[in-house]
Amino acid sequence: MRSYGRASVCEFLSDFVVYRNLIPVDGRLPALADVAPHVELPKARIPRKCEADYARVISYFLQQARALDAPKTPIERVIYVGDTRMNDGTAFEMICLAGGWPGFAFIGADRNEPARVELIEQQGGVLYLANRWEALADFDKFCRERGFVIDDRTAAIVDLDKTALGARGRNDHVIDQARLEAVRRTVSDLLGEEFDATGFQTAYHRLNQPEFHPFTTDNQDYLAYISLILGSGLYTLEILVAGVRAGRFASFDQFLAEVDARSAKLPSKLRAIHERIRDAVGQGDPTPFKAFRRNEFLTTVERMGQLDDETPLATLLKREIVITQEVREMALCWRSQGVLLFGLSDKPDEASIPTDDLAAQGYQAIHRRETHAVGS
Repeated sequence: MRSYGRASVCEFLSDFVVYRNLIPVDGRLPALADVAPHVELPKARIPRKCEADYARVISYFLQQARALDAPKTPIERVIYVGDTRMNDGTAFEMICLAGGWPGFAFIGADRNEPARVELIEQQGGVLYLANRWEALADFDKFCRERGFVIDDRTAAIVDLDKTALGARGRNDHVIDQARLEAVRRTVSDLLGEEFDATGFQTAYHRLNQPEFHPFTTDNQDYLAYISLILGSGLYTLEILVAGVRAGRFASFDQFLAEVDARSAKLPSKLRAIHERIRDAVGQGDPTPFKAFRRNEFLTTVERMGQLDDETPLATLLKREIVITQEVREMALCWRSQGVLLFGLSDKPDEASIPTDDLAAQGYQAIHRRETHAVGS
């Protein structure tokens, strides 16, 4: 592997990108509220990546995006590039079914094992599972050998997180480090001198395990909030773990309700934070801890393009969120053949796009941020 200089995801996706709130960055595309009547989506609801509602929204965006730069050219097939068998594989299948399109999906990761490829035929298309990102070039050949035409009637969907940026198995740990630092920074700022760094680390890592996913729903906003409440001393980690295992806290909502009943014991600053999060959760907001997500945006961009071009490759991969060169090269190749490129991210908008104040200071959305591109 080597560094290929600096680039941005915007180089190959432009602003045809949606983050978790499903608000297209390209302002020429319709807002989610305007799409909802066309796809029978309940108002005020933002579907998640593995849902059929999400697939219908994305298929509509794809058609609208194609109409912008290639009018009267219908989408007839789909390519998908992602990093997880479950989330990306399911999203791919749902999108193909929603649009009535055949499709091929590449699901990649770098793994310390002999190179191999597994093919899975499913209702919505073919999954090409590879344990090397460099196999993406072979995937392109595979599609053509199977008679799958890649041209201006093809839409290529590219996952951003741990695919185009911070490739899984190669560089994804830096994305995780940025998120952990954002939680730590948020909790530390709110607790001040009462912040216990060791206790925070212990609690966060303990509760970030699959055993507790039914309780936290693997939602980082919830985990950040729980870490804050533990840091306040309202509960100890041992009492919380015991409560989860005993079913006393079978869900995050139960925990939130109990904290609400005891919120008078919280300092006024933390009580105000709790009330904002409680109200946001009650309104169905999947990212209720806004202060945490704003910090996540900062800790993410702080890890993009900050190192010198002469930095050793091992250091780049250890400390910087880099673009996956194999994805970049393939996307640019497809685009030169007339393919529509469209990016998906499950990262919250608040953690991906700068506030107006930050934008005025020169901050850019993460898909526009330049960083190093690394690959084979």
